Amino acid sequence: MFKGHPKGLYALALANTGERFGYYTMLAIFVLFLQAKFGLSAQTAGQFYGIFLAAVYFMPIIGGYIADKFWGFGKTVVTGILVMFAGYLLLFTQKDATGSMAFTMMIIALLCIAIGTGLFKGNLQVMVGNLYDDAKYAAKRDGGFSLFYMAINIGSMFAPTTATAVTNMFLGKNGLTYDANIPSLTHQFLDGTITADGMTRLQTLAEAQSSFGGDMTAFCHNYIDSLSVAYSYGFGVACISLILSIAIYFGFRKSFKHVDVRKGDKAAKEEKVVELTPKQTKERVVALCLVFAVVIFFWMAFQQAGLTLTYFARDYTASVATGWTRIGFDVFTLAMIAVGVYALFGIFQSDTVRGRSLSALLLAACVAGVWYKAAHVDKLVVLLPQIFQHFNPFFVVALTPVSMAIFGALAKKGKEPSAPRKIALGMVVAALGYCVLAVASIGLPSPKELASTGGVSHILVSPNWLISTYLVLTFGELLLSPMGISFVSKVAPPKLKGLMMGLWFGATAIGNYLTSVISSIWNTGLSLVMIWGVLIILCLVSAIFMFAMMKRLDNATAEC
Repeated sequence: MFKGHPKGLYALALANTGERFGYYTMLAIFVLFLQAKFGLSAQTAGQFYGIFLAAVYFMPIIGGYIADKFWGFGKTVVTGILVMFAGYLLLFTQKDATGSMAFTMMIIALLCIAIGTGLFKGNLQVMVGNLYDDAKYAAKRDGGFSLFYMAINIGSMFAPTTATAVTNMFLGKNGLTYDANIPSLTHQFLDGTITADGMTRLQTLAEAQSSFGGDMTAFCHNYIDSLSVAYSYGFGVACISLILSIAIYFGFRKSFKHVDVRKGDKAAKEEKVVELTPKQTKERVVALCLVFAVVIFFWMAFQQAGLTLTYFARDYTASVATGWTRIGFDVFTLAMIAVGVYALFGIFQSDTVRGRSLSALLLAACVAGVWYKAAHVDKLVVLLPQIFQHFNPFFVVALTPVSMAIFGALAKKGKEPSAPRKIALGMVVAALGYCVLAVASIGLPSPKELASTGGVSHILVSPNWLISTYLVLTFGELLLSPMGISFVSKVAPPKLKGLMMGLWFGATAIGNYLTSVISSIWNTGLSLVMIWGVLIILCLVSAIFMFAMMKRLDNATAEC
């Protein structure tokens, strides 16, 4: 699995791991922060979420152009890290600001993060693709991007747990614990819009907090301020992660420096550059644009994780886990399970007896560790809504070797689906993921019905429904995202690599902005089944379109 790849892959992957850890720590609590600190509605918070994600993934178009024409990939990547750091630092320091000043600082911080990500993300992935332009690595391109994508998700897997730990720690310092009902009810109380039922519920919840002194106004201000500060410290984690990323990047730069080239550089001139005819260039660009059009709707569905799926976790999902389910909310247990999967594959894939023996010992240690944790975890594990977001990266990390093994076996038989076919299948699987959630939502009240009582349903579903949704969505992601990035790096005309990778993220940006469409219908009175149905239909229509264009897409791939 790890053999035969260029050394630069691992350095670039680890640098991206650190950056993604910080980003997803921030994203795990972003809409919760917006609603807690500024009292935004679900629709307005969703608009901010969509616009921010759109900006994050639109900026790589500009970043790719800058790298292609001016700075080169390496300089652009480093500049991006520095700009992102400034954004996260500003987002952290606004914890002491209030009112319009805090809001302005937040907007500037988000803009810096978006610009920095645009300079960093796409160009780092172009450098990964350039590693596989060498003929001896060419056949490993899809596998290389799968490993790269896995490394990204190692960082994001630990992000929700980190955000949760930081939130609990700083709330605890003020004698408070998190309750999903309280932020909404406190804002309703302070705004004078709370109902009689809501007031009764808030009184009960406030009295359960050890720091409640009897003054409801003081309690509400204290709770909102404490929660906002706790979220701000979560943002500060991103600053530390970026320092680690830049250290890895420069520490191992020698292993990938040879692919940090652009048109006009001496190193680029010395390499043999494949010249395409205008017709070939047009065909490749058109094929890429067809893929970009389809993935818009995948990202619209997938990025609901930080938005409506977080709302569903907060408002419709049981806030405690029992039985075997509870071990899934300990990220270190999940890490042991993931390591155990790799150890299991190592037993069968190692070329030496020593390698197989070490893999077997590691597998045994992981099994023992998971069993020990299961026996010593609390019988009831209290859940915060953002913690569910660690299941997707966990599934990516754990299932990547399974995916690589399946496609590797198919490749040996000459039956591996092309990248465009994998993308189309990924859209079908994404639709199935929301089918799971639609089934779980049957009989639940609509979000609008919950607004007057804090927004949390009196009927709560098992956490396993949401976990299962993340599992199915991850299968779709593994078919689409790393394969899409690999497809772009392979098919893009040599002189347009940075721009084409930027356009991949541009399509992602549009999809990310369209996440706000679902939040905009969240409180309109539509049932949850109908809301998820919108995503199911869009994914299926996109898949049908992709299959209809398959011959053209396969031809573009075959020419490379």
